[in-house]
Amino acid sequence: MCIFILSFYTYYLMQIIDFPYDNFNFNSDSIFKGLPENDLALLNKNMVTHNYKKGEILFRDGSYPTGIYYIKKGKVKKYKTDKDGREQIFYVCRKGELLGYHALISEEKFTDTASTIEESTISFIPKDDFLSAIQLSPILSNRLLKVMSHEFSVLTNSLAVFAQKTVRERLALSLLLLRDKYKKENQEKKPTELDLSRDDLSKFVGTARETLVRLLHDFKEEGLIETNGRKIILKKPLELSKIANLY
Repeated sequence: MCIFILSFYTYYLMQIIDFPYDNFNFNSDSIFKGLPENDLALLNKNMVTHNYKKGEILFRDGSYPTGIYYIKKGKVKKYKTDKDGREQIFYVCRKGELLGYHALISEEKFTDTASTIEESTISFIPKDDFLSAIQLSPILSNRLLKVMSHEFSVLTNSLAVFAQKTVRERLALSLLLLRDKYKKENQEKKPTELDLSRDDLSKFVGTARETLVRLLHDFKEEGLIETNGRKIILKKPLELSKIANLY
C-alpha cells in the first residue's frame, strides 16, 4: 500500500510542469503587494466591498468607468460580445487581480464586459481615490506602467497562439491556463479541479459547446482528465502541455 501511494505521488510530481503562465497572465495581482502604508491608505479611504452572486455584471462594454475593482474572493470573466450576441471570453481574473483600470487611466469607455463566474467578494475603489494614489505614489504608478506593458504582450501572444491552434490544442491550452486560476494555495502538488460551466469553457476555448463536450469525452477516455458533475479534474498536465504544442 505504501509503495502504491509513493508511486502515485512520484508520478504526479512528474506531471507538474514548468508552464509559461506569465506569457498568458496579466499579473495585476502584483500591483498592490507590499505598497507603503500611506499608499494603501489612499486606496482604502473610500473602498467599498460587496458580495456578488454568480453571473453578476461588474461593468459593461461601452460604459464609462467610475472606479476600479479588486477581487478579494472568487473569479471574474472578461469577454467581448459580437453583433449576434455571442460571447468570447478572453481572460479569467482570480483573487488578488484588478479590473477596470485601463479605461479609467485612458479616460475612455470600457471595451469589454466583466461578470462573476462564481460567488465573489469584490472591492470597489472610486476613480478619484485611485487617480490620486497614482499621482502621489511613484511605486504604484511604476507598477501600473509595467503591468499594462506586460498585458499588451500577453494579448498579442494569446491572439497569435490561439489563432494557430486546432480546437483540440486550444482546449488543452485553455485547461492549463485555467489550472493556474483554480489551483489552491499550498496544494500545487494535488490535481486541480476546474469548476466552470461547459458554456463558459466553450467560450474561452472559442468553439461550439457540442465540440467541447466531445473533446472533453476524448480527453477523459485518454486518461487526461476526470469529471465530477461539471467539475474537471486535471490528471495529466504534462500530457496536456504536449497536446497544446507550445514547445
